[in-house]
Amino acid sequence: MYLPPRHAEIIQMAKDNGRVLVDDLASHFGVTPQTIRKDLNDLCDQRMLTRVHGGALFPSGIENMQYEARRKIAADEKDAIGRAAARLIPDSASLFVNIGTTTEAVSNALLDHQGLMVITNNINVANRMRVYPSLEVVIAGGVVRGADGGIVGEAAVDFIRQFKVDYAVIGASAIDHDGALLDFDFREVKVAQAIIANARHVILVADSTKFERTAPVRIGHLSQVDTFITDTCSVDAIRTICRDSEVELLETTRE
Repeated sequence: MYLPPRHAEIIQMAKDNGRVLVDDLASHFGVTPQTIRKDLNDLCDQRMLTRVHGGALFPSGIENMQYEARRKIAADEKDAIGRAAARLIPDSASLFVNIGTTTEAVSNALLDHQGLMVITNNINVANRMRVYPSLEVVIAGGVVRGADGGIVGEAAVDFIRQFKVDYAVIGASAIDHDGALLDFDFREVKVAQAIIANARHVILVADSTKFERTAPVRIGHLSQVDTFITDTCSVDAIRTICRDSEVELLETTRE
């Protein structure tokens, strides 16, 4: 398929970074934001990108992205979410941290804490935190998912069920506007459900791009968490669920 040069470059930028933003593209190409919005709409109509508020994602559809590409999407927003979550967790607490690029951002922000016991099914989190003598890291057993270092399966679920911790830090691949928390792998969902069931305070961390995505497997519902931390929430239905279910909604852009 022939693509105009600007469209081809937009696709390459989206592929390299996971996401492109209207304002950044307008500045890069020296055109108006309206022109870029039309470009993105055209590319999305061809299913080459997925439109989100303020820009577009690569790849299109409900397909799960490669882990390294997902790390780059909303990286600054994830770092801010991670810092906000870390402020809620005191020294000497016990906590679960599950798989995900945003939960990894939380683990980074926790490295200066003291006396934490961190139980995780995320090899990346365990490897990063294990070198800090003030942190005790416990890693679940089970099948290691090669794509992202997540440990999944019934053995991981059984392991998680041995604990009752102070906090759980969980992510989601997508958040439906009805409050459903969604993921792509039913094995990971079972681990996430066990984590939710065995924590006294559940912290959901997810950037605002998750409102624009979808995934086929249900983890649970937003009403099951205690605190939801995101960069910004422009979905009125989500705000209503948080208010009605007494879920604390923290938006890092409002800090």
